[in-house]
Amino acid sequence: MKRVAAALLTGLILLTTHVWASLGEGLAAYRKGDYASAFKFWAPLANAGDADAQNNLGVLFEKGQGVQRDFIAAADWYRRAAEQQHAQAQNNLGVMFERGMGVKPDFKQAAEWYRRAAERRNPNAQNNLGVLYYRGAGVPQDYRQSMDWYRRAASQNNANAQNNIGVLYERGLGVPQNYAEAAQWYRRAAERGHAQAQNNLGVLYEKGLGVPQDAAVAANWYRGAAQQGHAQAQNNLGVLYANGRGVPQDMAQAYVWFSLAAARGHEDATKNRDFADRRLAPEQRERTQQIISSWRPKVVELR
Repeated sequence: MKRVAAALLTGLILLTTHVWASLGEGLAAYRKGDYASAFKFWAPLANAGDADAQNNLGVLFEKGQGVQRDFIAAADWYRRAAEQQHAQAQNNLGVMFERGMGVKPDFKQAAEWYRRAAERRNPNAQNNLGVLYYRGAGVPQDYRQSMDWYRRAASQNNANAQNNIGVLYERGLGVPQNYAEAAQWYRRAAERGHAQAQNNLGVLYEKGLGVPQDAAVAANWYRGAAQQGHAQAQNNLGVLYANGRGVPQDMAQAYVWFSLAAARGHEDATKNRDFADRRLAPEQRERTQQIISSWRPKVVELR
């Protein structure tokens, strides 16, 4: 399941006017994309022990923004802040342990750091801990525990958790299977621009599970996710175009979406692309190739 990546903590804890100014100036520079300046503002504070600045330096090193990308340095800065009870840094350090970035992969350590942050009401950590319980990674597999942490995160409007609750209801894991309930949770996240939830809601509409069967509505939700580069949604939308379900039959459009999904490694899309390709006229093939080569995913900020 997709989870929110490490992010800057915007709720700055202030010690002095100078600290406030430097943290704020660094954040303003970061938002403008001036990462080198952000580093210059935050580095002295981080070295002096400010947890917010330490977490923010971790972000810069993790992403290679204004500095050379260095996962070991990122993990070190996250740890310094995390040991000062900085919840976002604790979550970020958990991500590093889960993914083996700058540290040896260790799901138990990931779970421990997620738990520390989750108990401090960090919604990203609450969702991430729920994912570990879902997978049984670093903790015993326990869908009820997973649901509990997802609900805590969802109550803080975490879109990943809203989608994940929908998954549990759709599959009947830890709760009785309930497609209508799944659709409601998917919709909450989908309406905020969450690509996985948009795809999941599209599937329910295409199949008529918990919602009226409606291929046109399914196509709209698939499209929202497909435009963000979601491979499964791109393939699903291509299938609707190939069959003329919910949209006019259009093999050229189908070929475009199959090709984009195949480029992201979707196996079914590769077969579907080849199927569609055999049904294109030469001029259609040339036009679709131009569309594919110029296509860029839409960047959506969750509302």
